[in-house]
Amino acid sequence: CGVKINHPPLIGHSDADVGFHAVCDSILGALSMKDIGHFFSNKNSKWKNANSKKFIEFCAKHLREKYFRIINLDINFICERPNISKVSSKMKKNLSLLLNISSNQISIKATTNEKISFIGKGEGIAAESIVQIAND
Repeated sequence: CGVKINHPPLIGHSDADVGFHAVCDSILGALSMKDIGHFFSNKNSKWKNANSKKFIEFCAKHLREKYFRIINLDINFICERPNISKVSSKMKKNLSLLLNISSNQISIKATTNEKISFIGKGEGIAAESIVQIAND
């Protein structure tokens, strides 16, 4: 979530920030909008190496335009490494600033994949996010 981590870089069309991408999809889903790939297609060179912060800003704009606010945001990383707990406070700060919410409204945690699959072998990272929103 906008934090540089001492870990081999992930491969993606944009900056491959799996945390920001998961948050975007949870917000877009809560707003009954299409997914992140619809708005920021990997087929569009405009988004090549793009900073995923732009995607979060897009989602925040749509929340405001539709008169919604975030009640709670929960993110779960699935990875063997890096140790997410070491950077979770920085991630919370980034998200709270971008989404204009308190860091107390954000939960960031991680679990391993118990050495199973490419994630368990340390070859990738997955993230899931759930957001609760309310209409103002």
